[in-house]
Amino acid sequence: MEDILNGYVLQVVIFVCINIILAMTIYMTLCTGLLSLGNAGFMSLGAYTSAILTVQYNLPMPLGILAGGVVAMIVGLIIGLPTTRLRGLYLAIATLGFGEVVRVIALNLDITHGALGFSGIPSMANSLSDLAGNMGITDALSMDSQTMGSLLMCIVLIILTAVIVCFWNALEHSRIGRAFKAIKDDEYAASLSGIYVVYYKMMAFLFSAFFAGVTGALYAHATFFISPTDFTWHKVVDALLYTVFGGSNVLWGSVLGASILTIVPESLRALAEYRDIIYGVMLVVLMDFRPDGILTVQTVKNLARRFHRKSAAAEKGGR
Repeated sequence: MEDILNGYVLQVVIFVCINIILAMTIYMTLCTGLLSLGNAGFMSLGAYTSAILTVQYNLPMPLGILAGGVVAMIVGLIIGLPTTRLRGLYLAIATLGFGEVVRVIALNLDITHGALGFSGIPSMANSLSDLAGNMGITDALSMDSQTMGSLLMCIVLIILTAVIVCFWNALEHSRIGRAFKAIKDDEYAASLSGIYVVYYKMMAFLFSAFFAGVTGALYAHATFFISPTDFTWHKVVDALLYTVFGGSNVLWGSVLGASILTIVPESLRALAEYRDIIYGVMLVVLMDFRPDGILTVQTVKNLARRFHRKSAAAEKGGR
């Protein structure tokens, strides 16, 4: 148990959860056929909003994280009105440019501390550790405060990630999700059938912006230091890789891809000289043999059928 509950393992789990939510923000826009690469910009907005509000205005951390998502969504509305009408690479380039504009602004503003970075951000782990200490939980479990804080943060992020995944899964199986799929399959046919294409594209874009802002805020309170270099286009490439690697056509692809591509580099730390080579070869091989990613729609359907068969067999055996 001590090997599992060490600071390093818990920190990896924390970033797995953050990266899953980030990967899902890419998937959310892909559900309508949009390739938006402005997620790093929305992350930056969420991170700096929450950092400024919690440090300079003493706003409670949960409200700061929520405010980060709301600010990103409001900016997303302003950006999305003209850009969601674009298609393909035009949208990708426009949103990527937006992310770079946000980074340069953060680099030159006094309130963001510019290139020096924003430090002293309240740590979520420390806040949860203090809460557990006041309730006597830390002493009861005979754990040190740092481990307790990291463990509680892991639990909070796992629950939050599960809630977001379940929310989007339910949305995909609703009328809204069916409209998303129709637009992705054939935008012109969807518009002829009475679906307001721009409305649903904007909805997906705003959901993506909001959760990207929340992801940025969580990142800020997990690292308690942020700088403009944390939100460059490399961050968007990472998020896109998570989604494509796991499978860009299914929700669980983002979850699987983000988990694998966060854990694998950490597990290869002992091979520091060859880690990037192994990581790159793994990506090339997968894209060569499974260009649609590890999970496809058919793969998920097959797994679901097997699960239902085993469940049915278990029920019959129990009777």
